[in-house]
Amino acid sequence: MKIPFNKLSNDARIWIYPSNRKFSDKECLEIRGLCDDFLDKWTAHNNLLLASIDIPYNRFIVIGLQTDFNLPTGCSIDSSVHFIQSLEETFKITLLDKMNVTFRNKNSIDHISLKEFRTKAKEKKVNSDVIVFNNLVQNKME
Repeated sequence: MKIPFNKLSNDARIWIYPSNRKFSDKECLEIRGLCDDFLDKWTAHNNLLLASIDIPYNRFIVIGLQTDFNLPTGCSIDSSVHFIQSLEETFKITLLDKMNVTFRNKNSIDHISLKEFRTKAKEKKVNSDVIVFNNLVQNKME
């Protein structure tokens, strides 16, 4: 069951999936529609989950879940991962590879391997004003 993202409480559970490339506006609409369809049917032991989707910077898929409504289960989390895998296949993108870093460098958002990012940092090719996105936050407040 969908809820607007801004209506999620600060303690809502969050999953962030960074894309290896920016989505076109058309892809964002398609992804949002597929996500809305998934969230409308997302359940845990036949109980609907209250959830939302956001696509910041046309680069990240963020799923938020209102845990004080119904709690997710292992099976419901597995189904969301399978859904994300289907998006990877449909749009020829990478969303689940945790060995990458997404960062803002001036006005662009870049996505490179963690190894490459560390090398750039050691070589001082990454400025101190670079913002690295933290995809490991657990809730909306973070």
